[in-house]
Amino acid sequence: MEVALVNFDNSDQVVSDPRYANNLTSDRQQQHQQMSGRPTCASLLTNWKLLVNNENSNNETVFSRFTKECNDSFGMDPLGIEEGDQRVIINIAGLRFETQLKTLNEFPDTLLGDPQKRMQYFDSMRNEYFFDRNRPSFDGILYYYQSGGKIRRPANVPIDVFADEILFYELGSDAMEQFREDEGFIKDPEIPLPTHDIQRQFWLLFEYPESSSAARAVALVSVFVIVVSIIIFCLETLPEFREEREFLPIETTGNATQEAGGPSTFTDPFFVIETACIVWFFFELMIRFFVCPSKQEFFRNIMNIIDIVSIIPYFVTLITELIKQQAPNGQQTMSLAILRIIRLVRVFRIFKLSRHSKGLQILGQTLKASMRELGLLIFFLFIGVILFSSAVYFAEVDEPKSQFTSIPDGFWWAVVTMTTVGYGDMCPITLGGKMVGTLCAIAGVLTIALPVPVIVSNFNYFYHRETEQEERQVLPEDLEKGNDGGVAKSGSTLSLNKLNGACNHKPKNGKT
Repeated sequence: MEVALVNFDNSDQVVSDPRYANNLTSDRQQQHQQMSGRPTCASLLTNWKLLVNNENSNNETVFSRFTKECNDSFGMDPLGIEEGDQRVIINIAGLRFETQLKTLNEFPDTLLGDPQKRMQYFDSMRNEYFFDRNRPSFDGILYYYQSGGKIRRPANVPIDVFADEILFYELGSDAMEQFREDEGFIKDPEIPLPTHDIQRQFWLLFEYPESSSAARAVALVSVFVIVVSIIIFCLETLPEFREEREFLPIETTGNATQEAGGPSTFTDPFFVIETACIVWFFFELMIRFFVCPSKQEFFRNIMNIIDIVSIIPYFVTLITELIKQQAPNGQQTMSLAILRIIRLVRVFRIFKLSRHSKGLQILGQTLKASMRELGLLIFFLFIGVILFSSAVYFAEVDEPKSQFTSIPDGFWWAVVTMTTVGYGDMCPITLGGKMVGTLCAIAGVLTIALPVPVIVSNFNYFYHRETEQEERQVLPEDLEKGNDGGVAKSGSTLSLNKLNGACNHKPKNGKT
């Protein structure tokens, strides 16, 4: 039997029987063959057919040389495929995804874009990268690479799970911020800090109690002083502690002015305690003023304005007491009237607690966000008061025993009735007046009930946001640790929480 001759010295030319002629070599393959000087896959396939159909048993040498040629052929670069066009198989917990290598190389700082980082997940047996992660989330991760940096969460993936995947694949802080904005999270403004180290330490010590244990101790001292000051403000108005000499007339004998009996203001125990509290308030205010990052922003802060207003009455009282003995009686009487009004401002000192009370801060944020609803409530109440006070006046105008002598006299009754307080000091007598009172009470319930749910919704929003912030235990450095590969190696996940625009690290065991 005749055997086809194979010229291995020139593998590009194969001598074969016409029966095994096979036109498998295309023009492009022939061109590549001529350029590389190596046999093409078509020529190797033809030689393989010849070896299979050859009955000659003495062809081991031919087979070994043919094997070497196969190895050389498959060791070449893929035909017509550039390095970036090569396909990469990514196995996500059993679900395979396929993309081009150049797609991943667009983001070299990420886990999949960095060859060294993703190499630890490479399975050489299957020639793929294996990640034991959440499968539905990878649709959004792969879209991030394919779209050039657009992050989109799949609809069937929870927010916190997808946030964990973003941090695991190390897409970066920009991707996380974009994801947070798309999901409707409010970005916290960056908090300015003083540039000098000492000023920064003092600023954190007096302004942010959560920054350190020493700052919490300072906050506790401040709260204690505020409470003592409020208690003193209330106790000094009791009859047994009231300072009567402020209200007694000044006795004048000849050219000498003599005060009525009573203790001196500077020796009064309440004044001494008040002085000690003011010393702490003034010291705290001055420290924060000198170390603040911006003097303009310092005076724009409502909390600092409250601190300034709360200590002004003390200095006004002190100046008044110093000049009172030299002033005429009329001026003394005028100064005492002004002093009582100014000392009333001390009641605003209670708002200093809002600097250390999350509840008061939430209440303030709620009122600020609900100004439109509060304006509607006041407007509706104003219309109801005018309407029903006028109606009850004309309904009771012919009744001699009626308490509604004029429309302004009915304002108080309308307000009390619409707010469902009902003091009972004023009430209609006639049948028409009672019908007006009934309609006023019903209208008041509806008027108040309409805007209140919006205000309650705002309160719940700020309350839950503050609660989530208190649950955070790790600072923003966790994001940098995750980018260093610590998260990838341990297999842990990161939860979506923000602290000044950062994310919280919560280790979890097992799969996502």
